[in-house]
Amino acid sequence: MKAERSIFFLLSINKSKKIGRKNQIPTIHQPVAQTSSEKAESAQLQMLMLRFPSVLPTISGGSNLAIVPFRKINSVVVCGARGPRPRYPRVWKSRKRIGTISKSNKLVDCIKGLSNVKEEVYGALDSFVAWELEFPLIVVKKALKTLEAEKEWKRIIQVIKWMLSKGQGKTMGSYNTLLTALIEDGRLEDAEELWSHLFRKYLDSLPRVFYMKMISVYYERDMHDKMFEIFADMEELGIRPDGSIIKMMGDVFQKLNMLDKYEKLKKKYPPPQWEYRYIKGKRIKIKVNNSENILQEASVKACDGVENLSH
Repeated sequence: MKAERSIFFLLSINKSKKIGRKNQIPTIHQPVAQTSSEKAESAQLQMLMLRFPSVLPTISGGSNLAIVPFRKINSVVVCGARGPRPRYPRVWKSRKRIGTISKSNKLVDCIKGLSNVKEEVYGALDSFVAWELEFPLIVVKKALKTLEAEKEWKRIIQVIKWMLSKGQGKTMGSYNTLLTALIEDGRLEDAEELWSHLFRKYLDSLPRVFYMKMISVYYERDMHDKMFEIFADMEELGIRPDGSIIKMMGDVFQKLNMLDKYEKLKKKYPPPQWEYRYIKGKRIKIKVNNSENILQEASVKACDGVENLSH
């Protein structure tokens, strides 16, 4: 189609020229007695009909035709190809979206400048979650990770205790973070109280990480009796100790000159030959090179070499 312009035809009926032609309907195809100006207009109309036949309407009115050309409308855009509209690069800086990360940072900034008074911290936390429809557990967990990276142990203890008072976040991860914060803050009595509560409540399902943490705490403070109690509980419950626990217990037995128990410990829990490591998200079995095994193998080979030379 070559018709790129929209043409409007204004039809005006001259009532004074209708006298004597009431029963006749003037059309383009019907010959009517016309003046010279009317003939010129009809000729122009016929030329337009030949050029743009689909644009012109059917004329059922008078004989005077006024042709008014209309300008092209530049604001109308016709998309020939289907698909999404083209996106133009933004030239302004957009504000940060209110997501869990920005909310957690806002929570950290909200409680960071407060004092250690319990009521003040709890009031700030209550006002932070006042307009939330559900408890923002993910936001609080991310805030705890941020505080843990900054080693704000007092704030971690306050936030976790406030969260537990609301009945939220009662998971082993929360208890583990709270136990770590209490130990790092030097509140050993509170840590022991939390440990005894968890041990009574989750006797059969308590993870091995808690045993490792308490044994390492007692090992650093030379509290050997409590180490032996926790290790005996692990053996009674059938929880296999980790290599670090066996090493700490062996060092204590040697330090206290309890060599018989040290030999029993080594015999019951020999050093592992293989261990599993995660490499790029895959669990891979890798052989462990123990220093004691290497020394034993070297001594055996040396003895064999001496015997061969003597023969």
